[in-house]
Amino acid sequence: MLAYTHPACLEHDTGPDHPECPQRLRAVLDALGRAWPALQWREAPMALRGDLLRVHSGELVDQVLAPVAEGLHRLDPDTVVGPGSGRAALYAAGAGIAAVDGVMDGRERTAFCAVRPPGHHATADAAMGFCLFNNIAVAAAHARDRHGLERVAIVDFDVHHGNGTQAIFQRDPAVAYFSTHQSGLYPHTGSVYERGVGNIHNVLLPPGSDGFRFRNTWADTLLPGLDEFRPQLVLVSAGFDAHLADPLADLMLDAEDFAWLTTELLGIARRHCDGRLVSTLEGGYNIEALAECATAHVGALLA
Repeated sequence: MLAYTHPACLEHDTGPDHPECPQRLRAVLDALGRAWPALQWREAPMALRGDLLRVHSGELVDQVLAPVAEGLHRLDPDTVVGPGSGRAALYAAGAGIAAVDGVMDGRERTAFCAVRPPGHHATADAAMGFCLFNNIAVAAAHARDRHGLERVAIVDFDVHHGNGTQAIFQRDPAVAYFSTHQSGLYPHTGSVYERGVGNIHNVLLPPGSDGFRFRNTWADTLLPGLDEFRPQLVLVSAGFDAHLADPLADLMLDAEDFAWLTTELLGIARRHCDGRLVSTLEGGYNIEALAECATAHVGALLA
C-alpha cells in the first residue's frame, strides 16, 4: 500500500474549538505509526493549478490561495482559512494525484492519503463544509484525463453527503458516485432522486442507523451497482463521522463496519481493475474514534 501525507496539512489552522483541527490528522498518523511501524510514508506533492482547474473555477482557486498574512478568515460560517491553509489544500489535493499515479503505474494496488483539509463538500465554485479543494474530485479528473480511464467510481461513506463531488460529476458518465449519508444532516442534499445522468447513487440512513443497516444497505443496493459499473479505478472518500461516538452526527457505526465495507470494495476492485483503490481522508470528529476507524480501514487495505 502507498501512504501519502505532508507536514503542511498540519499547518491549516481553523482556530480554537473548530472540529476540523490539526489534532485529527496527528491522531491518525500516530495510530497508523503504532499499528504499522514499517509503513513507508511518502511526501505528497503539491497540486498544480491545472490539476485544480479540471474541477474548480479559477475564482475559487484564487480565493483559497489568496495570502492570509495573519489571523483567520471565514469563507463561510464553517470554513476557515489561515496563513497555512492554501499550502495545506494544495498538498491535500496533490496526495490524491500522486496516489492515482502510483496505483495506475503498478507500484502498489492500494493507497491511503492521510491529509486535511477534507474535500467532498467543495463545489466547482465554492469552498464549504470545512472543505477548500475537492481532493477526491481532483484525483478522479486526473485519473480520467491523465490515464484515459472511462469508468472511475467514487465511494463516499462519510456521514455527510458529498454534495461537491456529486455536483462536479453529475453530468459526467465516466465518473459514478455511490454514497450513504445520514438523512436530515448538512448539507441537506443527496436524495435518492438525484440521479445525474444515471451515474449518481445515494442512499440516506435515518438517525440511529447501526452497522447492520449500514452493511445491508451497501450489500443490497450500492455494491451491486458498483459491481455492475465495472470500475477501472475505485476512489474512496473515507469519512469516519458515522461512528457512534462522533459529535456531529447520529449514526451508530463502529470501526469494524468501516473495515467490512473496505474489504467489500477491495473485492470489487480486484474483480474489475486489478485491485486499484485510492482512499483519502474526509470527516471524523471524535479524535479517538477517528484514529480507531482509520486504523481499521488501513488494516483492511493492507490485508
